[in-house]
Amino acid sequence: MAKAPEHEHPKKAFGWAARDSSGLLSPFSFSRRKTGEKDVTFKVLYCGICHSDLSLVKNEWESNQWASAYPMVPGHEIVGEVTEVGIKVQKFKVGDKVGVGCMVGSCQSCDSCANTLENYCSKWIPTYGAMYHDGTTTYGGYSDIMVADEHFVVRIPDNLPLDGAAPLLCAGITTYSPLRYFGLDKPGMHVGVVGLGGLGHVAVKFAKAMGVKVTVISTSPNKKEEALKHLGADSFLVSRDQDQIQAAMGTMDGIIDTVSANHPLLPFIGLLKSQGKLIMVGAPDKPAELPVFPLLMGRKLVAGSCNGSMKETQEMIDFAAKHNITADIEVIPIDYLNTAMERLAKADVRYRFVIDIGNTLKSS
Repeated sequence: MAKAPEHEHPKKAFGWAARDSSGLLSPFSFSRRKTGEKDVTFKVLYCGICHSDLSLVKNEWESNQWASAYPMVPGHEIVGEVTEVGIKVQKFKVGDKVGVGCMVGSCQSCDSCANTLENYCSKWIPTYGAMYHDGTTTYGGYSDIMVADEHFVVRIPDNLPLDGAAPLLCAGITTYSPLRYFGLDKPGMHVGVVGLGGLGHVAVKFAKAMGVKVTVISTSPNKKEEALKHLGADSFLVSRDQDQIQAAMGTMDGIIDTVSANHPLLPFIGLLKSQGKLIMVGAPDKPAELPVFPLLMGRKLVAGSCNGSMKETQEMIDFAAKHNITADIEVIPIDYLNTAMERLAKADVRYRFVIDIGNTLKSS
C-alpha cells in the first residue's frame, strides 16, 4: 500500500497544495527525503508563481500529454538558505543562498546530459508533479523546506535580492537561454519581444544588458510607456495595428515570443529579416497555425526553447548579478495565494507574484 505523503520520507514538510483540477490551493502536510550524500537541504524563503503553475494546478496541459497528478505542491522558482549538506556535496555549505528551478533530476547518462543539456533529457524530472528516482512524488516550492541533488541547485550571488531573483530561475533562464543559443545576443542586433509579462519583461532586461536593440510587441497600447521608460526598450509595436506592423516588416534579427495564449504567428514571421529566427518560449494549450511559404522565401526559422541547463542557469544568475537584473515583483503572503492565481489568470500582475514563504508559511 502506498504511504501517505506525510509518511513517505523522514523530514516533515508543510506547504500549500492543489487537490484537484479546480486549482484551489490549501495547507498540506507532507515529507521530504533525508539529506543524501549529494543532497542540499534548504529553508525556502521565497517562491515565484509561474504561469505554468496555474496551468498545472488546473490540469490545462492534459491534452499535451502532461496530465497533472494530485495532490500537487507547485513552485519551481525557489530560493532560500542552506541548512544541511550531504557528505559528498562540494559546491555548497550551510548558510549559502541557493535556488532550485524547473528540474530536480535527469538520467545523467544520455547525450543531452553528457552535453550539459539536462533540460532536454527524455527522463528529466520536473521540480513538482513528477516521479523522482526513488518512485516518490516531487513537490515544489510552495513549502517550507526543499531537498535537491547539488547538481540541480544554483548559487545565488550575495548582491541579488532573493525575492527578485526567484523568478529568474524560470522566467529568467527561459528567455536568457534562447538569446544565447540562437545568437541573438550580439550588440547592435535587433530583437523583438512578444508579450510584456513575467517572461517578457526579463527578456527585455537581458537583451538590453547584452547590447541588443529591443522592440516590445504587445496587444496592449497602454504598455508602451512601461516598456520604453521603465524597462528601457528601444521601441514598441502594437501587434493589432497593421500600419505599425507593416512599417517594421523585415527589420528584426530575431523574436522571442513569450505569449502563452493562442495567437497567430504570421505577423511575427513577417517582421523578421531573411534568416531571422522566431523563438517560442510560451506554451499555448492549442497547436499553432504555421504558414510555411513565408519561411521558405526568407530561410526563416521557427523554433522552441524550454528553460535551460544547469550550467546555463548558473551563468544566467551570475550575469543577472553582474548587471543588477531582477524580476519586477509583487510579494504576497501565502494566504493570498488563491487570489494571486485568479489575478494571474487575468494577467493582473506586474510582473511576477513571489510568495514570502519564510515569513508567512506557518504549519500551525
